[in-house]
Amino acid sequence: MSGRRMEAFSDGVIAILITIMVLELHRPPGPSFSDLRAVYPSLLAYVLSFVYLGIYWNNHHHLLMTVRRVSGAMLWANLALLFSLSLFPFVTAWMSENGFATDTVASYAVVVAMAALAFTALQVVIVRSHGADLRLKNAIGRDLKAKLSLSAYVASIPLAFVFRWLSIAIFIAVATVWFVPDRRFQNYVESTTGDSDDV
Repeated sequence: MSGRRMEAFSDGVIAILITIMVLELHRPPGPSFSDLRAVYPSLLAYVLSFVYLGIYWNNHHHLLMTVRRVSGAMLWANLALLFSLSLFPFVTAWMSENGFATDTVASYAVVVAMAALAFTALQVVIVRSHGADLRLKNAIGRDLKAKLSLSAYVASIPLAFVFRWLSIAIFIAVATVWFVPDRRFQNYVESTTGDSDDV
């Protein structure tokens, strides 16, 4: 199986998740802009989750550009990521419908942490599939941004029970950091294009 097929399947899943989320949005109770206040939790939660799914879709695309051959471990790691992402519509709706209640924010934190961990696992599997070729590993480097993001997500879980709005601030801050696509994978692919042309 090629990486293209796995990417196409993943793209379809993420597109469905975004569609499910937008269907969960509630209309304002009246015709004026002031009526939007009644549905702002739903709008805020939707925008946050849409950005997260967009970030994962973007970086997942760049990561799969490095795949030479899909292995069984890679398929399972990819499914673990998709499972984590599939929980976004559920926790988004639960959090928005309950006005960002403590337990719902903590649950959202668990899901974003799961997704970050699953993406890291997929990345590790793909890097290992390159065997003795260490160029992808070197391109990723220490991956400090990913490690700090995962740590922030894990910290936001207990923090939600103390001050939930700080946890939400962490979600927004980390999403802002990742808003610009990670170009390390694309740079790796561009640097190895000459190798494939020479073969």
